[in-house]
Amino acid sequence: MADEQQLQGEDLQAVNELREAHDRIVNQLHNVVVGQEEVIEQLLIAIFARGHALLVGVPGLAKTLLIRTLSETMSLKFSRIQFTPDLMPSDITGTEVLQEDKTTGSREFKFIPGPIFANIILADEINRTPPKTQAALLEAMQEHQVTAGGRRHQLQEPFFVLATQNPIEQEGTYPLPEAQQDRFMFNILVDYPDEDEEMQIMKMTTASYQGKVEHVLDGAKIQKLQGLIRKVPISEHVIRYAMQFARLTRLNNPQTPDEIKRLLAWGAGPRASQYLILGAKARAVLNGRYYVSGEDIRAVVHPVLRHRIIPNFSAEAEGINSDVIIDKLIQMIPHAESESLADARVPNVTK
Repeated sequence: MADEQQLQGEDLQAVNELREAHDRIVNQLHNVVVGQEEVIEQLLIAIFARGHALLVGVPGLAKTLLIRTLSETMSLKFSRIQFTPDLMPSDITGTEVLQEDKTTGSREFKFIPGPIFANIILADEINRTPPKTQAALLEAMQEHQVTAGGRRHQLQEPFFVLATQNPIEQEGTYPLPEAQQDRFMFNILVDYPDEDEEMQIMKMTTASYQGKVEHVLDGAKIQKLQGLIRKVPISEHVIRYAMQFARLTRLNNPQTPDEIKRLLAWGAGPRASQYLILGAKARAVLNGRYYVSGEDIRAVVHPVLRHRIIPNFSAEAEGINSDVIIDKLIQMIPHAESESLADARVPNVTK
């Protein structure tokens, strides 16, 4: 009730501001990027929910262009890191150098910040660098800080890591460890454009047209709107609905359906439920609503669970990937509270 009361005042105005800002950002992005509405929507949800995102798609689908353009609309400091097999951790986080004071002759170590000291980090082709360098991102992503020479250096807020990954070229790549994948709120699939979109892309990119974008938000405003997301009220049955998606993927859970157990090698942890709820809250506000529904949960369940559940060999042999398993869960789990309480297939997971 406290959250509902809070949302009756200036926060209601902030919800409307966020909705308007969302529409303006999307319009600005479409001055440069054709289509990709679902990708843009999921990126904005991740950003306003204070999450990181992993974009997976073949080369040439404007992943880098989209992220760079998004940073321009938000007046944020942007840094692109091209991941290569010879990239070292210090190339990302920064390093300490010995400097001499010419007036006193004394020497001391000075920290030179690396490219990670920005607001939006584009980790381009993150799977092209060894795990040691990939791990250099972990502390920054989780703690929003970098440790170098025994000293901690705070990163400037807001801070997002938006990484791209090529799913088809495996030679010379290093798959992301499960622990690092789990730090990404969303795993976003970037698919091919349809015929009309590709026609528009050809017209734009083979002529003299150069799209321009305007600034919509700044860092301080983004942080204020991020705080608003967590105040959005959510009913208990919607929380229970979100929890079922994570809990019913765990092999040690006796309530997990046999059909799901047959296909999975590993299930999702509690962080999946957290991101489902935060993502649903952000989606609700971006759509101008002050409450969270089951539809919001279903809208974010694929990017949240896609990289958190691992199909086993049997599933892969049948051509079943994590998205197919998620679709099965959506069909199995009742949508409405009354259906959930009455359906014997899915017991009450909060008992």
